[in-house]
Amino acid sequence: MNARRCFFVSDLHGSLDRLQTLWTVIRSERPGAVFIGGDILPAGSLLADGPDVRHRDFVNEAFGVGLRHLRDELGPAYPEVFVILGNDDPRFEEPAVLDLATEGLWNYVHGRHVRWADFHVYGYACVPPTPFLLKDWERYDVSRYVDPGCVSPEEGWHSVPVAAHETRWATMTQELALLVGDRPLDRAILLLHAPPYRTGLDRAALDGRLVEHIPVDVHVGSIAVRRFIEARQPLVTLHGHVHESARLTGIWREQIGSTVALSAAHDGPELALVRFSPDHPDRATRALLS
Repeated sequence: MNARRCFFVSDLHGSLDRLQTLWTVIRSERPGAVFIGGDILPAGSLLADGPDVRHRDFVNEAFGVGLRHLRDELGPAYPEVFVILGNDDPRFEEPAVLDLATEGLWNYVHGRHVRWADFHVYGYACVPPTPFLLKDWERYDVSRYVDPGCVSPEEGWHSVPVAAHETRWATMTQELALLVGDRPLDRAILLLHAPPYRTGLDRAALDGRLVEHIPVDVHVGSIAVRRFIEARQPLVTLHGHVHESARLTGIWREQIGSTVALSAAHDGPELALVRFSPDHPDRATRALLS
C-alpha cells in the first residue's frame, strides 16, 4: 500500500466497465486514497416524470457491492475513499450515498471538511447553471446572471424539496466561502465537480453555437471556482464535469498560482485515472484505462 498515493476519477455515469477497471487498479496498486468527483450514476437516473426504478438501487448494487468486496480483500490496505455527487446525479440518491458512508465504505464530503493523514479534504458538488433541467446541484455562479442557452436554478426542477431562497439567492461564491471559512488551505485537497473558468479544464464543444444570435461561451466552468483558487491557493483541486475538455485542449492539469488543478473528465469509454501524490501534485499523471 502506498499511503501517500491517490487516485482520482470523475464522471463515471454509471459505467460498470469503468467501475470494474477502477476496482482492478485499486487491487493492483493499493493507493492510500481514492477521490470520486461526481456524476457517478447512470444517465437518466431521474426522468421528468420521476425516478427511473431501474436505477434506484445503483449506489448500493454497484458501488456498495464493489467497495465491500475491496474492503474484505484488502483489509488494512483498503483506501480512504472520498466522494461527491454531480449535476447529473439526482439528490434523492443522497441517502443511499450516506448509508455507504455510515458503513465506513467512503466519506461523503459535499459541503464537508474531513481530515486525511495530514491533509484537509473539502467537497463541493455544485456547478453554474447549465442547459439541463435537473437543478439539484446547480447554483448561480457569482451573480444571478445566466449564460445564453442555460436554464436558471429557479426555472428547473429538483428531485428533493429545496427552499426558495436557496434557488433564488445562493451562489457558488457564497457557499465556497462558507465551506472553508478562514482556515489555511496550503494542505487542502478540494474535490469540486465544476472546473475553474477559462482554463484548459472547462472547454466545451460549443464552437459556432448561437442562441438568439448571441455566441455561446465555449468555456463553461465556474468563475467562482477560478476566483476562489486564485485568492485562497489550495494545495490541489480536483475537477470533472466537462467531458470533452481534455480532448479539445490536450490539457488536464493547470497551475493557477501555487495550486495544481487536475481534471479526470473524459468523453470516451475508457476510465480516465489521475494518479497523484499531495506531496508533489505537479507530478500527477493521467491514463486512459479499459
